[in-house]
Formats: sequence, structure tokens, C-alpha cells
Amino acid sequence: MPRPARPARPPAARSGADRPHGTGRKASRPKVDHRTRQKAHEYELDALSGLERVAETELAAVPLARDIRGPRFWYPGDPERLTRMKSVVAVYRIQTWDVPRPRGLLGNQQLGELTEYLRSVVEVGGHTSFRLGAAGKESSVMQRLAEELQQGLNLPHDPETGELLIRLRPELDGPGWDVLARITPKPLSARPWRVCNLHGGLNATIAYAVHKLAGQRDVDRIFNPMSGSGTLLIERALMGPSDAMVGVDASQAAVDCARANIHAAKKDIEVACLDALHTGLPARSFDLVVADLPWGDAVGSHVDNEVLYPAFLTEMHRLTSKQGRLAVITHEIRMFERVLQDQQKWHAQELLQVASGGHHPKVYLLHRR
Repeated sequence: MPRPARPARPPAARSGADRPHGTGRKASRPKVDHRTRQKAHEYELDALSGLERVAETELAAVPLARDIRGPRFWYPGDPERLTRMKSVVAVYRIQTWDVPRPRGLLGNQQLGELTEYLRSVVEVGGHTSFRLGAAGKESSVMQRLAEELQQGLNLPHDPETGELLIRLRPELDGPGWDVLARITPKPLSARPWRVCNLHGGLNATIAYAVHKLAGQRDVDRIFNPMSGSGTLLIERALMGPSDAMVGVDASQAAVDCARANIHAAKKDIEVACLDALHTGLPARSFDLVVADLPWGDAVGSHVDNEVLYPAFLTEMHRLTSKQGRLAVITHEIRMFERVLQDQQKWHAQELLQVASGGHHPKVYLLHRR
């Protein structure tokens, strides 16, 4: 059976010293958010490897989230608030059963509890199909579990693209099994504004993290060279105001794609078809430059990058203000660090390294010397 939620602690008895003195008035009760009296559910965040710190910082700002243990926490509020998190790939509701192996979930009581638990997640997310994500999901036990859930949930089992992703794994610190159910039909990283995709496009959660770590200031004039489908620009625009926001790309198809996404996001961002190294823009036009440089595989080539990277640093130094900063995302790590060693215009620090799509790019923050 599933583990019950932790019981609330009873209020401590008031001592005589704490009682109000003879004022003739009742002591006023402290205001309590009514949501704290609702039943709390346990959740877990799924973030790209390398973005855990950013996700934990974002979670710390969610009202009512409590008993936070890394990505795992309890929350009594509306799950819709959790679906607005920007640094995570997904949010899962989680429940633990005292069974030694998944076969135990097929027992009458356990299966009923499991079905009811998943049904409550579907009521929130509106999922129209489901799939199982677990080691050995092709086994007879998993196949039978899928059949039972298909009947109990009245949802089709789609093993490849099912919207309700159900993960099973051994309990982290105990003998039972955890069942995690993604609360949204799609990953949170699949932003609703993305109506146009480009091959090699940046994961939106990385774009969000880059801006958070580079510093978010309302007075920043922001420039995104090689802007692609507009991910870095749109994620920053959704975070709050800035003084200006401009993107350029040498490909008209990329500019058209970015404009479609910007329109879907309902933001006012200027993008133009220009070579990032020859924009004709005045010196010191921007306070923050953010760039996802070509990695030499899906976009660009290693040979071209040997020429591009040094020229890029020189031109961005011209375009940034005296206190300007430059955030760079690249998978050409050795080359970029070699280029950094050979120049005297920038002071660089590594912010993070993230795992995404089989790659492990690094993010650097550079300040003018």
C-alpha cells in the first residue's frame, strides 16, 4: 500500500507565560494560508544534469513547497504552479508502495490504489494516453500492468508517445518501489511558444539557466548573435523587462522561424538577417551578449570555428559596454578555452556544464578586462 503523507504536528500547548495579559481582548490568531491545510503531495523535479542548482533555486521560490530534499519535496498547493517552472524538464507526482518488486503492484489493493493515484494526476494534466518508463518494461509483469491500467484509467497504452509518463524505480532509501507520474502531457521544456523548430536548436531550460546565471537586469540592452529560432531571446523576454533586445542570424530561414516563435510568445523582439560579425552596429551598443555558438556538428564545422571563435570575441568586445558581459554556450570546449588563453580582452569564468541531447556543452560568463 502507498506510504501515507507525514502527519501534521499538533500545536504546542500555550504556557502561562504565553497567555495574553488581562487586556479584555482575545489574542489575534496569526493569518494562515488556507492551502497549508490542504493535503500535501510529494513531487520530484527532473532537470538536465548540470542544471540541478538552478532548479533548486527556482523551487525555493515556490510558496508552500516544503521538506525540500534536492529535487524531491512536498507541496499542498495547486499543481498548476509547478507547471510554470522554467529550469526543469518535468515535474512528477511521486508515491511509494511497500512492495518488494513491481509484481506486487498487481495485487488487488495495490492496483486499486495505484489506479486511483494515477487518475488524480490525469484529472490535473488532462492526459489522453499513457506509457511506462522502467527497466524491463517489455517484461510480462509490465505488460500485464499496462493492460490493467489501460482498463482502470480508461486510457490507451501508447508505449512510445503516451502522454502520462509513468516511471517505476526502487525506493531510494527503503525496500519499496516509487511510482512517478509526470503531471503534464508534454515535458515542460517543450515550450508552448515554440511553433517553429530548427535542427540543433537550444533546449529552453538551458536558455533560462544562462540568463539567471548571467544576471537579470531591467536596464540591460541585450544582443543575441546567431539567434537561430529565438530561444535565448524569448526566454529572457518572458523573465521580465529589459531596455532593448536584438537578435541577428545570417540565415533568413532562421530569422523567419524566430519571428514565428516571437509572435507565438507575444513579445516585442527585433530580429534581422545579418552576419553577427558585420552588423554595422555602433560600439558599446549592448550590456549583455548571449550566444549559443556553433558546436561544429549539427551547425557549423570545426574548421570554420577555428576562424569564427577568435573573430567573435573581438567583435563582441567592440559591441559591449564598459561593464558589459558575454555569456557563451559551446560544445567546442577545448577550442574555446584555447582561444580564451590567447586573448587579452576578456576575463572568463565557467558557470556550468550540462548534459543535453548526447552533448555536454559548457556555459561561460565573460567580463571585459
